[in-house]
Amino acid sequence: MTKREFDHGHDDCNSASNTTFETVLEERMSRREAMKLGAGLVGTLLLGPFAAEAAEDLPSRVASAALLGFGVVAKHTGDILTVPQGYTAKILYALGDPIAEGIGAYANDGSDTSESFLFRSGDHHDGMSYMGLSAEGTHRDAGNASRGLLCVNHENITQMFLHTAQEVRSLSVTNRPPSQIDKEVNAHGVSIIEIRDTGSGFVRNTVSGFNRRITPTTPMRLCGPASGSSMMATRYSPEGKATRGTLNNCSNGSTPWGTYLTCEENWAGCFKKSAPGFTPQELSAHKRYGITSEHGKYGWAECTRRDDLYERWHVAKTAGSGREDYRNIANTFGWVVEIDPYDPGCTPRKRTAMGRFAHEGAVGGIVTPGKPIVYYMGDDSKGEYIYKYVSARGWDPSDAQGGLEAGDRYLDEGKLYAAVFNADGTGEWRELSLSDEAVAGYTPYRFADEADVSIHSRLAADAAGATKMDRPEWTGVHPLTAEVYVTLTNNADRGKAGKYGLDPANPRYYEDASGKKGNLNGHIIRIREEGSEASATAFEWDVYLFGAPSDSGSVNVSGLGTENDFSGPDGLFFSQASKGLMWIQTDDSAYTRTSNCMMLAALPGAYGDGESLRVTSRAVPYSGGDENLLTHVGKKASAENLKRFLVGPRGCEITGITETPDGRTLFVNIQHPGENTAEGGILDPSTYESHWPAGDGFSRPRSATVVITKDDGGIIGT
Repeated sequence: MTKREFDHGHDDCNSASNTTFETVLEERMSRREAMKLGAGLVGTLLLGPFAAEAAEDLPSRVASAALLGFGVVAKHTGDILTVPQGYTAKILYALGDPIAEGIGAYANDGSDTSESFLFRSGDHHDGMSYMGLSAEGTHRDAGNASRGLLCVNHENITQMFLHTAQEVRSLSVTNRPPSQIDKEVNAHGVSIIEIRDTGSGFVRNTVSGFNRRITPTTPMRLCGPASGSSMMATRYSPEGKATRGTLNNCSNGSTPWGTYLTCEENWAGCFKKSAPGFTPQELSAHKRYGITSEHGKYGWAECTRRDDLYERWHVAKTAGSGREDYRNIANTFGWVVEIDPYDPGCTPRKRTAMGRFAHEGAVGGIVTPGKPIVYYMGDDSKGEYIYKYVSARGWDPSDAQGGLEAGDRYLDEGKLYAAVFNADGTGEWRELSLSDEAVAGYTPYRFADEADVSIHSRLAADAAGATKMDRPEWTGVHPLTAEVYVTLTNNADRGKAGKYGLDPANPRYYEDASGKKGNLNGHIIRIREEGSEASATAFEWDVYLFGAPSDSGSVNVSGLGTENDFSGPDGLFFSQASKGLMWIQTDDSAYTRTSNCMMLAALPGAYGDGESLRVTSRAVPYSGGDENLLTHVGKKASAENLKRFLVGPRGCEITGITETPDGRTLFVNIQHPGENTAEGGILDPSTYESHWPAGDGFSRPRSATVVITKDDGGIIGT
C-alpha cells in the first residue's frame, strides 16, 4: 500500500537481444566527436521544409520570445503547491468529488460506498484534455475557452486511503469482500465533466448531462484487426468483439474529429495468472507482458463471492475453449481507447490497429488535408520501444465532426511501426506486419496472423529489431517544427550486470546518497522525421535534454542550474496557444530529498542545436574506474529556455496537463500526494506524508486537478 503499487509494470520484461539505444549512441558519437552543431531555431525554421507553412505562424513565433516571463519557483519539500508570483492555483476536481445530483460531498474517511464511485471522481488523476463546448452547452465548439468538457484519466489508486481504517488493517490479496473490490475498480478509469468559467474562474457543473464515469466495468467495443480474433474470445464476448472496461489509464490524446483517446498502461499486474494448460508460446507471451502475478496486485480475482464480475480478473484455462472462460481476458487490455465526450450514450472503442503494450499516450502529428493521421506512442517499461501509427486514409476535413465513425475510418486501418535508432544518427520506423520477413519468420514467437501481431506488438517489435529505450513515456509534437519529443523517465537497471551498460547516451551512471544506482534522472529524445513528413519511415535524432541535480558535476550534462534542475521527466505537453512553449512534468524518486516533483516551462529549440562533448562517469560494475564518454546534447539549459514553474506537495507526481484554447487557463493534475505513507499509518493521521489539498494536519491526501490562471488575466507563461 505504498509506492510499489504505483510502479508495478515498469519492470524489465524485455529479454530480446535487440540493440540498446545507448549502444547505438556510443557508436554514433564516436564518429561525430569533432562535429559541432550550431543551427538555431530560427535558421532551421527559415531554411527547412516548413518555411512556407511556418510563415503563417510568425505572430505566434514572435510572441514566444516573451515566454518564460515569470519568476522561478524555488525547489521545496513542503506539503504545499507553489506557482510563480502573479499566478493562482485552485482545486477544481479532487478524488471523490461528486459529478451528479444526489451524491453527497466526499467523506474522505473510507466510508463512501463503492456504488457512489460511479458518480464521483476516481483516483490518481493523470492525462487529460479540454474539449470546447458551445455557449449553449449543447454541442462541440473546439474554440470555446469558457465552457468545455474536461476528460480526466484515473490511472491507479492509493488503496489504503480508499477504505476505512478498520478495513485497511485487514487488507489482503485473498478473500476480498466484493464491496472493497468494487470501490477500487470504480476508482479507476476516466471522468468526463462539464466545466464553466463563471468570470471568477472555472467551476464544475454537477448537473450536466455530459458528466459520466467510465470504469473497468463499462462495456467496450473491440475494433480494428484484432476484433473477432479467437485470441480475444471470452465468456463475456465469445465472438471476441467486446470487453468490459478500461484500466490503468495513464497519458492520453485527442483527435481532429473531437474525440478523446485514453491509454491503458500498467494493466498487467491487475490479473491473477494460473499457468496450467497454457502452451509454452502462450506462457512466453504472458511473461513478455508481465502477466505473472499469483493473485493480482489487488486480489480482484480473489473475491469471497463467486461471480463473473470477479472471475474475469483470472487468466486461466478453466473450460474447453476461450469462448467459455477468461484465458484471453488480458488480451482485451493494453490498447488505445477512443471515447466521444459529446455523446454520453456512446460505447467506447478500443483501437487495436494502434498496438497493445503499456500505452503511455497517443499524441498526434500535425494534421494536413490529404495526408495520413499519425500518432506517436511510448511503452512505459524498462527496455521498451517507441511506436508510431500511420492511418491508411488521408485526412478529409469534412470528417471534423465525425465522432467515433470518423475514428473507424482513420484508426482501424493503418500501419504500426517501432523505432530503430541507427549508429550514424539516422533512424527508421520498421513496420510491424507479417509482410516483414523478420516478423513472419520470428522463431521465439510464431505469429498466427495480423491480429496476433497487433495483440502482441511487443513481440513483433522484438522481431523487427526495434531499439530498447529507458521507459518511453509521454510524447509531444512541436507545433512549428513538427519535431517529436519523447520523455525517457529513468532506468534503475542501468549499470546492473546483464542489463544495460554505460555509453554516451547514458553516461551518468552513479550512486546517490540513498544507495540507488543507474540512470536515475532520465532524459528526453528528439526526432526529426525525414522531410518533416510525419508519415516518413526515416528520421534523424538527438538528445534534447538530460535531467540532473545542478550540483552533480559530470552527471549534469545539460548544464542545469538551480532555477531549472529536475529529475525524472514524465509528462510533456506543447501549448497550442503559445506555439513554441513546452511543459515538462516530473515523476521522480531520485531527487526528492531536495525537491518534490515539479513542472517546468521550456523553449526547446530544434534538432541539432547543441554540441558533442565528453563527460566523465564512474562505472564501477563495468570498468572499475572513470570513463571519458562522448555524447551529444541539445542547446545548454538557461533561465531563458528552461525555468521551473510549479512544485507539488509531498509524495506526489505531477502529471496530466491541458489548456483552454486561448492559453489563459492551465489545468494540471497532482497525483497520489502522500504515497510514501507507511502501511500502518492509516491509524495515525499525524504520520501521513501529506494532507494536501486540505492542509489541515489530519485529512487524508487526495489526487486532484488544479486550475492555474494569471492574476492579470494574461496568457500563461508570458
